Amino acid sequence: MDVNGRDDLKAPLLQPSDSVAITISETNNKRERKHRTAKFRIGDIKCASCATSIESVLGKLNGVENAMVSPLQGEAVITYIPELINAKEIKETIEDAGFPVYEFPEQDIAVCRLKIKGMMCTSCSESVERALLMADGVKTAVVGLALEEAKVHFDPNVTDTYHIIEAIEDAGFGADLISSGNDLNKVHLTVEGVNSDEDAIIVRSSLESAVGVTGVEMDLGERKVSVSYNPDLTGPRSIISCIQEAGRGSKSYNAHLYVALRRRETEQLQEILRYRNQFLLSALFSVPVFIFSMVLPMLPPYGNWLDCKIHNMLSVGMLLRWIFCTPVQFIVGRRFYVGSYHSLRRLSANMDVLVALGTNAAYFYSVYVVIKALTSNKFEGQDFFETSAMLISFILLGKYLEVLAKGKTSDALSKLTELAPETAHLLAVDSDGNFVSEMEVSTQLLQKNDIIKIVPGAKVPVDGTVINGQSHVNESMITGEAIPIAKRPGDKVICGTMNENGCILVKATHVGSETALSQIVQLVEAAQLARAPVQKLADKISKFFVPMVVVAAFMTWLGWFIAGQARLYPEHWMPQAINKFELALQFGISVLVVACPCALGLATPTAVMVATGKGASQGVLIKGGNALEKAHKVKLVVFDKTGTLTLGKPEVVSDVLFSSYSMEDLCDMATAAEANSEHPLAKAVMEHANRLRLKNGSYTEHVTEVKDFEVHTGAGVSVKVGEATVLVGNKRLMQACSIPVGPEVEDYILKNEQLARTCVLVAIDGKVAGAFAVTDPVKPEARCVISFLRSMGISSIMVTADKIKELQMKGMNVAMVGDGINDSPALVAADVGMAIGAGTDVAIEAADIVLIKSNLEDVATAIDLSRKTMSRIRVNYVWALGYNILGMPVAAGILFPFTGIRLPPWLAGACMAASSISVVCSSLLLQSYKKPLHFQNTQGESHYAKSA
Repeated sequence: MDVNGRDDLKAPLLQPSDSVAITISETNNKRERKHRTAKFRIGDIKCASCATSIESVLGKLNGVENAMVSPLQGEAVITYIPELINAKEIKETIEDAGFPVYEFPEQDIAVCRLKIKGMMCTSCSESVERALLMADGVKTAVVGLALEEAKVHFDPNVTDTYHIIEAIEDAGFGADLISSGNDLNKVHLTVEGVNSDEDAIIVRSSLESAVGVTGVEMDLGERKVSVSYNPDLTGPRSIISCIQEAGRGSKSYNAHLYVALRRRETEQLQEILRYRNQFLLSALFSVPVFIFSMVLPMLPPYGNWLDCKIHNMLSVGMLLRWIFCTPVQFIVGRRFYVGSYHSLRRLSANMDVLVALGTNAAYFYSVYVVIKALTSNKFEGQDFFETSAMLISFILLGKYLEVLAKGKTSDALSKLTELAPETAHLLAVDSDGNFVSEMEVSTQLLQKNDIIKIVPGAKVPVDGTVINGQSHVNESMITGEAIPIAKRPGDKVICGTMNENGCILVKATHVGSETALSQIVQLVEAAQLARAPVQKLADKISKFFVPMVVVAAFMTWLGWFIAGQARLYPEHWMPQAINKFELALQFGISVLVVACPCALGLATPTAVMVATGKGASQGVLIKGGNALEKAHKVKLVVFDKTGTLTLGKPEVVSDVLFSSYSMEDLCDMATAAEANSEHPLAKAVMEHANRLRLKNGSYTEHVTEVKDFEVHTGAGVSVKVGEATVLVGNKRLMQACSIPVGPEVEDYILKNEQLARTCVLVAIDGKVAGAFAVTDPVKPEARCVISFLRSMGISSIMVTADKIKELQMKGMNVAMVGDGINDSPALVAADVGMAIGAGTDVAIEAADIVLIKSNLEDVATAIDLSRKTMSRIRVNYVWALGYNILGMPVAAGILFPFTGIRLPPWLAGACMAASSISVVCSSLLLQSYKKPLHFQNTQGESHYAKSA
């Protein structure tokens, strides 16, 4: 954002992916038939009779509820039941009637976001994705393991969110709807006074007839109504007023905002509490088992009572361990059985399978030992109940610590969502524009064009324009700009920023989901779901990881068992009270539970989550892991010139006289001539003239009669100033008007053109009287940023868009930095497109990375952050693969023959849990990321402070 705060966020940062004008009105979850409204553009409608004919034909179709055809606009608005008929069949019917259809919704694509429950590793996320893609009507589905969310594009004519959730649940996972695509401009209200179907019909009819309302959904059970609307025509307060005005006589209705729990934070807290409670319950039974098996037997005579025989060889200690272990195995550990069942049912395997196999092997072998001890007076065997109980406890402890750490990965996003204030001071205005009252309202009730009073220390609740007052606004939370920005009437303010010291009145231009803050949050959420190409490594490994581990565990057990039976190792290797079968079994179980597919699955998404959130807090919006991965490979940055490397505001850098006129007179003539021109060069000349007057102590402008003003396109202007004829323009204008351009003037023009400056000549009464050299100044930080990029091994050039492909053909990874519509093809063509200074809507859509401010330092920040993130992902893979590559051989007993060191199953489980925690904590280190460059401009000198 420019430091003067005048950047105009003219539209949301994210545009809807579909531009088809369709209004969707879905009923509640009671599975009633849904109606859909679609708009068709029809040709050859010549009169009202044609419109009537089309309406008649459509009225006969089964499933078409209503059809209205406008002969003037050539459009038809048709309401139909998607379960009975689709848009294509309606189109064919109209064409069969002899009228061509030019525009129609060939296929409606709706979007929803879902919270997925029960995913533990990459295999789980792939299973959910596969189940979604197999569901009828689902076009695309992306599942984020770390975020535990899914984004689904589907055809609403074929399926809906109810069936999509059903498909996920059939796959063995839980799912809750977070939002659907048409939730952006929707208000949810609790309605009072609606006690019957008649009341519901009255309220619905009143809302549907209101201007700007595009859809109404009612839930009588919860007394809730959800209203979709056009924010340019209406808003939440108007909708509430409409409900209140629907009351007649004894019937009165009222409505207020439906207060829903903050889903993300609530579910995160519930998950943390669930794992904590499961761990504590498991520990309640596991600690006694551990004490009975590992502690008391080593403290005689305190543990001697455990060896007392109950019947035959069954001891008190063995029975107690069995009693305490069983609830852990089947009650606390039930989640592993359920997860394994659903995983195997869909012909895949995840961590639940490994845990279930390992704990079952330990538990049921121990039960076998108990039965043999009970029925034999000579049998001696060692039970492994402590292995099963402690293994489950350590895994649950690991999951508890993991969800605590994973919650921290989305801290930056949570902080962004909390920036918007809860309430705002709304000013009421009478018909004459006078402020008549002030009231505090929820920010969710604000509408476009509302006048908001923002006092010192308050947050800005909307995107808007200052209409009264002056202040300084701290925008660091949105743009990363540390210095408060001065705001005056006409300046723009951003939702979520902090008003520092003055009271200002702001007219709302964007509210709710259309504010820049809301769009940033949506972009970051979408980015955190996007899968980075580097994650393909984990996806490939996960497909065969669990079966490979199971085979490795079986081979470990078999190898040690055969070696023991064949007496391939000496007897003194055997631990006390364990036979050869039990030793082999322990090695096999350790291999099963030490392997961890979860850490591999978390290596990439957790780092991407932290990086995208951290980038957003510093004004760098990265559209997912793909953009991060491409940006870290960049070796060449292509800059657009105007507005990117330059300030985008021409200014006069030198002036000269070629006549006896004084500079003040020359400026007066030029100002008078350019007063009616909107050209940027004209404004630069006028500002220069005003500065000279101030410098010379002349604070009043000379008002001279001006007439015969004429614009010469691409050359300049001519005008009559008093009695003098004045021309202001380039050399071509002088030549066209037969004004001689002498050698002195030619030399001045040539000298400045070599410096990439534009010369504005001023001719008075047929002679060139003077000239101004105008240039678009390079941003003060440009030199240092390009120098810093060079130190990163990145070259910087300025070329036209058609050269980007040529550079890519040479094997270069190219980033393009631009800010306008003309840059969008180049942004798309480049490996990484960066829209700087919030750019235009088209540039933002085309870009991979959006830089909120106009500071070039953020180009370096984006590339540096991407490099740091990819480096962190590689470290994460080292952790994840390191645990498995080193842990599995140790668990299999590779060190046992040489050192006597072996990894007990319960300790192997603790190592497995630690691997996931270490990966998440490694990703969290990105939260300490600082910008590599900080531009400072003091006393006219520009330099950078490099961060540590």
